[in-house]
Amino acid sequence: MFGRGKHKDEAWAGVVAGKERSSPDGQNMYHHVSVELADGQLKDVRVKGRLWRTLEVGDRLSKTAGENEPVKVDGTLG
Repeated sequence: MFGRGKHKDEAWAGVVAGKERSSPDGQNMYHHVSVELADGQLKDVRVKGRLWRTLEVGDRLSKTAGENEPVKVDGTLG
């Protein structure tokens, strides 16, 4: 069986290093961000368009184990 590359048990955090979107088939739009992890590795992550539109280079993203999608991390102290 084929998967879409989502790993629900995976956890990571990092900084958005770049973002792009593409429509390889001319019908569906795919949104990707490159995330630089703490160890310096780059990870290409597919995100929903709603999240992609809110992201800028330098924003922090976090993916918690058990969740399907990463979330934008608010940098303010509360």
